[in-house]
Amino acid sequence: MSDANAFATQFINYYYSVFCSDRNNLRPLYREQSMLTFEGAPHQGVNNIIEKMTSLPFQRVAHRIASLDAQPSISNGIFVVVTGELLVDDEQNPQRFTQAFQLIPEGSTYWVLNDIFRLNYG
Repeated sequence: MSDANAFATQFINYYYSVFCSDRNNLRPLYREQSMLTFEGAPHQGVNNIIEKMTSLPFQRVAHRIASLDAQPSISNGIFVVVTGELLVDDEQNPQRFTQAFQLIPEGSTYWVLNDIFRLNYG
């Protein structure tokens, strides 16, 4: 279990760092069977997922992670849930979010099978 948490922490730090610098560089983390649900809208496949991410209407975003939970999953995968706040462009008021990932092992690394993102209002 500690291995799942340690890897999940490394993955999330890497993912959000790349997301902030150049979302197109997240492409290697996804496959054709990958699915992103962004605010309730499904996007399947690498190109559709990256197209959605790169079309988001902001230039800069910073993720402040409040919690990260990880569990070992089927076939040596890892299920990760993150909560936190987003600071977008020059906004002063952060937006709360939740994001969940199902990571699948491939050699010595993992790829994202499922990615669910939701802003938390109220």
